[in-house]
Amino acid sequence: MADMFDPTRTAALEKLANFVPKAGREYTSHRNYDYGPGRHKSVSTLSPYIRHRVLTEEEVLQAVLGRFSASSAEKFIQEVYWRTYWKGWLEMRPAVWGAYQQGLSGAWDQVQTQSGLRAEWEAACKGETDIDCFNHWAKELVETGYLHNHARMWFASIWIFTLRLPWELGADFFLRHLFDGDPASNTLSWRWVAGLQTQGKNYAARAANISKYTEGRFSPIHQLTSNPESLHGAPHPQRMDAPASDMFDPSKRNALLLHEDDLSPKWLFDMGLNPVATATVDATAGISPLSVSPTLHRFKTSLMQDTTSRWSDTLGEVTHGLTSADAIDAWAKSYDAEQLVTAYAPVGPTAQVLHDVQSVPVIKPIRRYDQAAWPFATAGFFKFKAKIPKLLGELKGLQAA
Repeated sequence: MADMFDPTRTAALEKLANFVPKAGREYTSHRNYDYGPGRHKSVSTLSPYIRHRVLTEEEVLQAVLGRFSASSAEKFIQEVYWRTYWKGWLEMRPAVWGAYQQGLSGAWDQVQTQSGLRAEWEAACKGETDIDCFNHWAKELVETGYLHNHARMWFASIWIFTLRLPWELGADFFLRHLFDGDPASNTLSWRWVAGLQTQGKNYAARAANISKYTEGRFSPIHQLTSNPESLHGAPHPQRMDAPASDMFDPSKRNALLLHEDDLSPKWLFDMGLNPVATATVDATAGISPLSVSPTLHRFKTSLMQDTTSRWSDTLGEVTHGLTSADAIDAWAKSYDAEQLVTAYAPVGPTAQVLHDVQSVPVIKPIRRYDQAAWPFATAGFFKFKAKIPKLLGELKGLQAA
């Protein structure tokens, strides 16, 4: 059922158009219900496209606000801004991503040296535990690249508190399969469930809640750990300033780098970018020490190919799938590029690859949407939420695609 997400902008726009009429009362009333694979009709399922910015947040918000008032579509608007908030929070605390990677490395070492842990981890990933609902969600994730948000919370809670597996291995399992997985929302959501993000406050999956919101499909009575204690971790690192946007000189010999974090380059062309050549960056190998799902890799690759096809008249000669800074350096030299221009990549594998480029300056403009929102991600979401009306007021005139 992975074909529920056609990897094209055309499909994304069709999905947006189909969802917009539901973004008000229907979404508010039914968003928490997980009806099962192929039946996610009351949520947008736009996240795989928004995550790669095949659709931008601005486009989605403006489409919804073209039909509903902000108050009528408040719950959906907040969900869009959750992803924005997570990105801003991590941008100002990038060490949290590094700590996750270190924790994952340690947990993977344990899996390789402890046969009992390895068996339990494999059973969880294959959906072969004693908990039917968990097994169903594990298999749905692998088969479709998607899980309902409520199911993700239940799954993470069961993984951490009932199966007692390292949370980093669960976050890694999601990142290797989720079409919409990204370092910020995935890592920080798992930390939140574990009680590490809002320290001392965790999320406990409960049988009654699962039964209600799956309409009785599952009811894991007496199978889940009740009232679990939060995990203990280091205090949050000191907050940095939000990143500043670069500016590029359109008169220079510029080459464009397209990457999975922003596949809508029109805003760069509107700033005067006229690339002599374009390359796509494939940072998939940096997602996990394990192999990323072939289905997920194909999805990302196809989205990039769709983007380069749509903009073929503007991109110059296109090179696909550069996987390292060294490869980018060699490619830039081959076109005598004076600058490499690329949309700012948030904390994660792509940002690391771009950071390591040495031969040519890498200019990384930040979208105005992110510049406006990220500095407000200083504390919890409820403080950020108070700024949403102000941010919505600034949407008019923002560059969308």
